Amino acid sequence: MVGAVGQFHFTPEHYLELMHDEVPGYEELQEETARATEGAPAATILELGVGTGETSSRVLARHPGAALTGLDASAEMLAAARLPGADLRVARLEDPLPDGPFDLVVSCLAVHHLDGAGKRDLFGRVAAVLAAGGRFVLADVIVPEDPADAVTPCTPGYDLPDRLDDQLRWLGEVGFEAEPTWVRGDLAVVRATRRSR
Repeated sequence: MVGAVGQFHFTPEHYLELMHDEVPGYEELQEETARATEGAPAATILELGVGTGETSSRVLARHPGAALTGLDASAEMLAAARLPGADLRVARLEDPLPDGPFDLVVSCLAVHHLDGAGKRDLFGRVAAVLAAGGRFVLADVIVPEDPADAVTPCTPGYDLPDRLDDQLRWLGEVGFEAEPTWVRGDLAVVRATRRSR
């Protein structure tokens, strides 16, 4: 996002301020992400793009006692995440994922940094580390049907959102039953359940 690249460089001190300034409905997006994890067993959770732990904290509150493995490209951001007992690792989304199986994989405002081919590849790798019947909750910026709904600032070449229907199709192609649970403008939350092989 524009401010993230130009002004704040995703520093922990300014991250939450930046998200509130540039992502309309940030708090609602976070709540809907956590809500989409409910109703499924989640003893083991993998989070892609932990940041400062905003999403992790909300998800763990709904799954007490769950073991969290969290990935982020920034060691500085992970150091600021207050997630006692979590296994936090510096890694990019393009890197191999930790060995599963995980009951739940969550990602909020991270996957849009991958192009379409990168998203399809990641979805396949997520399916491979999920337990049968496991859930993937993806919350992110999308290309909305109505261009007037594109209100979240994006930096060309850095922010690479795709259409929701394309992402649902890619998820289906790698073995998920996927459905949006919340869509507001250019933000969406998708709940995807891994089909049994």
